[in-house]
Amino acid sequence: MLETFLFGVFPYVAFAIMIVGLIWRYRTNQFSYSSVSSQFLEKRQLFWGSVPWHYGIILVLLGHLVGVLFPEGVKAINGVPVRLYILEGTGLALSLSLLVGLVILMLRRGISANVRATTSFMDVVLLIVLLAQVVTGIITAIFYRWGSAWSVQTTIPYFWSLFTLSPKVAYMVALPLLTKLHAINFFLLLGLFPFSRLVHMLSVPLAYLWRPYQIVMWHRRQTQQ
Repeated sequence: MLETFLFGVFPYVAFAIMIVGLIWRYRTNQFSYSSVSSQFLEKRQLFWGSVPWHYGIILVLLGHLVGVLFPEGVKAINGVPVRLYILEGTGLALSLSLLVGLVILMLRRGISANVRATTSFMDVVLLIVLLAQVVTGIITAIFYRWGSAWSVQTTIPYFWSLFTLSPKVAYMVALPLLTKLHAINFFLLLGLFPFSRLVHMLSVPLAYLWRPYQIVMWHRRQTQQ
């Protein structure tokens, strides 16, 4: 009964909260769609934490997305053992990289008095949930190897069943506890998304790619001879 709720109901509840929350936040305070940068308060640790975190999370998310959208392609890649080893090794390396970045960012918020003063309760909650997501993913990759292979037969069909509004909970029930926690934590992140700094992902200035170019004119004072 609990697993039916967690994998058959909770995903839709989290998604609904995310959509309603995003609309509410945009209508009430659209200028808060940013990460509230703390670079001016402290930037040395921010650099060493932010760079591995952002590059790592972007590539890991892309890897998950490719697996969901092109499961047959993943099967073809994993059909050759060497390619499977490279794929799994790269994914684990990226996950460790973003873990290091996240830990540095967490320590930064605890060590720097200025950054700690601007840290909200939601920031702390978000960091803990993100840490749990990363750790459960890494442990799953280490102890339940070749996830890109077995997920094609389990988690990916489950996620597609959610999109078709006919959740097949049985796919998740048979998986290890860590994998279940990883999935549940993902849904929790969806629910937290509109109320946290994660919304800055939606404020990427893509319009800059097609807007007209700007003419910049410099005016320099001529020094008197």
